[in-house]
Amino acid sequence: MNSNPLKTVEALGQSIWLDYIRKDLIASGALLRLIEEDGLQGMTSNPAIFEKAIVGSHDYDEDIQTLAKEGKGAKDIYEILSRRDVQKAADVFRPLYDRLDGRDGYVSLEVNPHLARDTSGTVEEARRLWAGLNRPNVFIKVPATSEGLPAIRQLISEGINVNVTLLFGLPRYRQVAEAYVAGLEARAAQGHDVSHTASVASFFVSRLDTLVDPLLEARIARDGQSADLAKQALGQVAIASAKLAYQSWKEIFGQGRFKNLARKGARVQRLLWASTGTKNPAYRDVKYLEALIGPDTVNTVPVETLDAFRDHGVPQANLDHDVATASGILGQLGALGIDLDALTQQLEDEGVTKFNQPFDKLMAALVERSSRRPA
Repeated sequence: MNSNPLKTVEALGQSIWLDYIRKDLIASGALLRLIEEDGLQGMTSNPAIFEKAIVGSHDYDEDIQTLAKEGKGAKDIYEILSRRDVQKAADVFRPLYDRLDGRDGYVSLEVNPHLARDTSGTVEEARRLWAGLNRPNVFIKVPATSEGLPAIRQLISEGINVNVTLLFGLPRYRQVAEAYVAGLEARAAQGHDVSHTASVASFFVSRLDTLVDPLLEARIARDGQSADLAKQALGQVAIASAKLAYQSWKEIFGQGRFKNLARKGARVQRLLWASTGTKNPAYRDVKYLEALIGPDTVNTVPVETLDAFRDHGVPQANLDHDVATASGILGQLGALGIDLDALTQQLEDEGVTKFNQPFDKLMAALVERSSRRPA
């Protein structure tokens, strides 16, 4: 019997998390089976995932009606339902979290996406969500916007676990890591324990290729001297960015400043590869999992990618391979007239909007379902 490729990824030092949550997944025992059989080590959620779970099923209808009768509005109903799912999932992961002494077994819940440009609002909501969840193995997701950075630092200084989301570019990644380290330093300076505060930095991958590939294809179509450079970069920019982010991670968390914190028990902020479902059907369906396997990292995958990798994934530690090639690919984008920093900022701006839209759709659906008469 062939070994499970997902289990091999775990042996290579990378944690596989599921980018999906739904009430029936937890209640049916399917989540526990994924942990036991596939070595699943965590779970992430976002407003789009909850919108599909709640609007796309009738699993929550009775709860919605009950909460509506209690006078709860749409936002309160959403917060209660999402909190329940995250708490129940965290409880399923709790034995893993305890066995690994807090290294894994986390579930994430995001602050209201409309707060992405509001530092104080983000901090206030994150505190409230953290207190309401009341679980050590949860993350509060905070976007890596310029306004989110001081919120990340503040929350970490208070011992609140943070999953930094909507992270697309290398310069912003360094700012995120700095916010985490500074938050730990502030916490240590206050005399607090830093050994139980955890964080991941969710570096979004496939969306970058989705944006950059058409620009490269346009240059290939023109032929000429730049066509060969564009061909080399086609479909490789996202992976190259992730590989260089990992090199920055090793530098940041291997230097003296963080080592001072490590001596006090501080944990590294792991890089988490997000948006790893393949969007281009011309690419291998496990492209963004196979290429980015490396120690002390996380890959959060949609159900379809998890199933595909279990079926035909090739688990190898590729994250440290061909780093010079990755650097060369990013270095030649300027010669092709492609401003990577501008594009990653565009992705951040679009990402905020893309999270707001399903959240607003969910709010409207909850209003509508709250007013329905029971069947």
